[in-house]
Amino acid sequence: MNNKPIYSVPRAMEWIGDTDGHLRLLDQTLLPLDVSYIDCNDIATVHEAIRSLRVRGAPAIGISAAMGICVGLKKVAKDNTLKNHYDEIDAYLRSSRPTAVNLFWALDRMKRKFLALLGKQTEKVIFQELLKEALLIEKEDREMCQSIGKIGSSLVHEGFGILTHCNTGGLATAAYGTALSIIFTAAGQGKNIQVFCDETRPLLQGARLTAWELLQANIPATLICDSMAAQVMKEGKIQMVIVGADRIAANGDTANKIGTYGLSVLAKAHNIPFYVAAPSSTFDLSIEDGKEIPIELRSSKEITECFGKQVAPTGMRVYNPAFDVTPAHLITGIITEKSLISPLNAENIRKSL
Repeated sequence: MNNKPIYSVPRAMEWIGDTDGHLRLLDQTLLPLDVSYIDCNDIATVHEAIRSLRVRGAPAIGISAAMGICVGLKKVAKDNTLKNHYDEIDAYLRSSRPTAVNLFWALDRMKRKFLALLGKQTEKVIFQELLKEALLIEKEDREMCQSIGKIGSSLVHEGFGILTHCNTGGLATAAYGTALSIIFTAAGQGKNIQVFCDETRPLLQGARLTAWELLQANIPATLICDSMAAQVMKEGKIQMVIVGADRIAANGDTANKIGTYGLSVLAKAHNIPFYVAAPSSTFDLSIEDGKEIPIELRSSKEITECFGKQVAPTGMRVYNPAFDVTPAHLITGIITEKSLISPLNAENIRKSL
C-alpha cells in the first residue's frame, strides 16, 4: 500500500521572526478565491481575526491565541505592571469566541507558564519563554493531527464514501487537520475514497474551505447543500461520517458547527457510523454534559445577507447559533491522537485521556 506524505495546505497561522516578530494569519474569509495574509502586530488585530473568523477551527484558534499573548506583550505601557498588562490581554482574547475550548485551554497553559516565570526572570526572558511555549503548542498540535490521521485511517476502507461537515483540515489546525487528516491519510495509503462535503450554512466553510483543500489534495470530492445529506445517505453513497469538534464534555456530548447534530440523527437513521475527530485538548472534563457547553450566537446578517446581498425581508427576526451539541449516544466513537474512544462514555474517555 502506498504511503504518500500527508497533504498540507498553506499554514493558517505562523510566527514570523524571533522575539521581535509577529503573528501572520491566512485570511480565511477570502478563500477560495484569494489567498491573502494578515500581519498581526497588535492585540486588537488578533482579537478581530478570531472574532470575525479570519482564523477559525478550535485548534487554530487556540494556537493563534497563544501567539496573540506574545503579540500583546510586545507593547507594555510604562504606567502598567507586566502582570496587569498580561491579565488585560488574556481577558481580551478570552472574549473573542465562547464555544471553542482550545482557546481557553491554550490561554490557561500560557498563563501557567507566565506565572511560573513572573518574579523569577527578567521581562525579556519571560517573553522568550512564552514565545517558546506558543511555538510548542503549535508543534504539538501538528503532531496530534498527524496521529489522529493514522489512527482514524484504519476505519476507512476501500471504496468508502465519507461525509464531512464544516472544515476540519489544515486551515483549522497547525497542519493536516482532524477529520480531514483521516481522509488525507487514507488517500495517501492508496485507498479509493469519495468525499462528500456539506456546504455548511450560513458561512459556507464546507464550500469555501473544505472543498478547496480537497481539490488541492486531488481527492475525489463532491459538494452538496446541507439539506441534501439525507438523500445522499438514502442512495447508499455514504459509508461513514467524520466531523470535528469545538468542545467535548466529560460524557462525550460534542459541540461542533451548527448542522452536526442533524447529521448524527440522519446517520443513526441510516445505520451509518458517525465519528468525531479531535485532539485531547478539545475535551472539557469540567463540564459534565453538553447542556453546560456555551453556544455562541452570531450576527443576524450572516443569515439575512449572503456575501453582501440581502436575501431576507428587512426586519425579519433571526436566530443564528453557530454550534449545536451532538449527544454521545449518537456518536460511534471519538478519534483522538491517543486512541479511538468507543464505546463512548465518561469512563472510557477518562481512561483514554
